[in-house]
Amino acid sequence: MSFSSDIKQELNKTNSLVNKENVKFELIGYCVSGNVDVIKGKNIRFSTESDYNINRFSKLLSNLEINHDIDVNGKTFFIVTKALDIHKFVFLEIKEDAIFLKEEIKHLGNNVKAEEKKRAFIRGCFLGAGSINNPENSYHLEIVLSNENNLKIVQELLKEMDVHTKALITKNRYSIYIKEGEEISKLLALIGANKAVLQFEDIRIKKEMRGKVNRIVNCETANLNKTLNAAIEQISAIKKLQVDGRFNKLDDHLKEIAILRLKNPDISLVELGKLLKEPIGKSGVNYRLKKIVEIANGK
Repeated sequence: MSFSSDIKQELNKTNSLVNKENVKFELIGYCVSGNVDVIKGKNIRFSTESDYNINRFSKLLSNLEINHDIDVNGKTFFIVTKALDIHKFVFLEIKEDAIFLKEEIKHLGNNVKAEEKKRAFIRGCFLGAGSINNPENSYHLEIVLSNENNLKIVQELLKEMDVHTKALITKNRYSIYIKEGEEISKLLALIGANKAVLQFEDIRIKKEMRGKVNRIVNCETANLNKTLNAAIEQISAIKKLQVDGRFNKLDDHLKEIAILRLKNPDISLVELGKLLKEPIGKSGVNYRLKKIVEIANGK
C-alpha cells in the first residue's frame, strides 16, 4: 500500500464514531472535498478508489442515520445519499449545485470540544480528497477542495491551528498543499494519524542526517581539491624558478619552504610549518608560498 493508504487505514481504525458531533464535523469535511458532487440540489455523491475511504464515509452516514447506496465502477467506489437534509449541517449550504462552507466554522471557539470538532473536520477533508507522497522520495501533502470558497476557509482554519499551507488554484482544481516536513508532521498529528507521524519523523530524521553527511563530505572534498590545486600551483611556480635560474636568488626563508613543498607535495600548510628549522603557523607558510608564486609570475 501507499503511504496515503496507510494513513487512511490508520484514521479509519483509530477514530471511533462515538461522539455524534465529531462524526458530523468529519462528514462536513468530506462534503467540501474535491471528490463530492451535488446531485439534483440535495443529494451528494462521493467517489474514491480507496476501500478504507468508502467504508469510512459509509460509517459516518450510517452513524447519522443518512440513507445511502454504495456502487462500484471499475476501481472507483461511489456513494450517493438519499435526500440529504443539508439544513442539519449548519455550516454548509448549497448554491448552484455546489456545497459551500460557511465562515462561521472558523468561530467554534478554543475549548477542548471545539478543538475536537476542528480536528474532525480537517480529518474529513483529508480523508475526502487528501494525499501524501512517500516521504522517502519527497515531502508533499495535498488536499483538494470543491471550490475556492472552501479552500480559503480550510486554509485559514489550518493557519489558526498553526499549520501553514499554500494554495494552488487552476481552472477546475482547488487545493492546498504542504512541502515542508515539519508542517506535514503537524497536520498528521492534528488529524490523529499518530503512527504515521512517528513513521514520517523517523524517515525525516534519517533523510536530514544523510543530507548533513553529504554536505560534510562535499565540503571536505571541496577543501581537499582547493588544497591540491594550491599545492600544484606552488610546485609549478617553484620549478619555474629553478628552470630559469631565479630560485637561487630567493631569500633563505623562501628557499627552505620551497624545498619542503617539493619534498612533501601532499601535506597541509600546518604540517609544512612544523618541518621548518624555526616552525611557523599556517598563515606564515601561506604567506611565503604565495610570495614564491608571485615572484614566479613576475609580480
